[in-house]
Amino acid sequence: MSTAPENTPIRFGAVHAPDEQARRQAVARQEQLTKPAGSLGRLEELGVWVASRQGSCPPRPFTRPRVVIFAGDHGVAEHGVSAYPSEVTGQMVRNFLDGGAAVNALARANGATVRVLDMAVNAETPQVVAARKIRRGSGAIDREDALTQEQAQAAVAAGRDVADEEIDSGADLLIAGDMGIGNTTPAAVLIAALTGIEPVAVVGRGTGIDDNAWMRKTAAIRDALRRARPVLDDPVALLRTSGGADIAALAGFLAQAAVRRTPVLLDGVVVGAAAMVAEELTPGARQWWLAGHRSAEPGGTLVLEHLDLSPILDLELRLGEGSGAVTALPVLSAAVHVLAEMATFGEAGVGGPTPAEATGPDPEDQEL
Repeated sequence: MSTAPENTPIRFGAVHAPDEQARRQAVARQEQLTKPAGSLGRLEELGVWVASRQGSCPPRPFTRPRVVIFAGDHGVAEHGVSAYPSEVTGQMVRNFLDGGAAVNALARANGATVRVLDMAVNAETPQVVAARKIRRGSGAIDREDALTQEQAQAAVAAGRDVADEEIDSGADLLIAGDMGIGNTTPAAVLIAALTGIEPVAVVGRGTGIDDNAWMRKTAAIRDALRRARPVLDDPVALLRTSGGADIAALAGFLAQAAVRRTPVLLDGVVVGAAAMVAEELTPGARQWWLAGHRSAEPGGTLVLEHLDLSPILDLELRLGEGSGAVTALPVLSAAVHVLAEMATFGEAGVGGPTPAEATGPDPEDQEL
């Protein structure tokens, strides 16, 4: 099990703003491509977004998109908040390794690769995924802390280190995913705590729970939220109290990706909750994230509003694993190819717009 010295603060570097010159060049190039200004809608905005994050216009196609899934069990799942038993988490980790999960199929279809890490699965898993494991399961957050302070710090540090590993090995787009039975309960607590929303507004059906389980889940979130509120000003303490090793590692991963100026496609409500904490850890990190989709979970929309992000897709997905983000990947790639490969009016010998027609909205004016 991984550990870190107790009370050693988790440190991140500064988050730098995306490249403004590349953004302006991309906006100008969009206006010269053989199409009416704005006619490709959000594809134009997304192309500009990528150009400014790469610091290059035209932007480069992604050559190594990488899905990283953080897995962990949660003690609150033993209290009837999920439609599936906690044993499924470990079974799904093996399914990821065997290439049989939805995210594996989607990744294969879209040129991405998948890595899974066991941060707190309550089972034995292969060493290849368990090397950074913090503990077996996280505490039942409605009545105890998810982690010790030492474990919370170790989990955040592990996520930070994994981001460095992936970026250093050539990943040019990261996709964050999650796996853990019961993990929408701590996610809902974190979202409610950071937005000030009442518990009932963030409770979803998760894995497809019935009304009785929904009421149990609501009560668990209410009780956990009482424990979370006193530590709202300390992101690591919030993860210790109300998150879990998987969510804490996700937060560290997302924060460090932003520090390393590497774009990230966010997935659903669990990754979104971790992103909210990551923004507290490293203010400004959200500039480096895109929302792959809008989760069907009620908390999904709250995450997007809190981080001021607009989803690429809205397909009523709620699986997790990074599946929604990978589904959005071809749209993002299409935006890059359009901006990089379309001919300009001058190159194609096509008559351009009149000065009045050429004036269109700045894609950056619409938040992503």
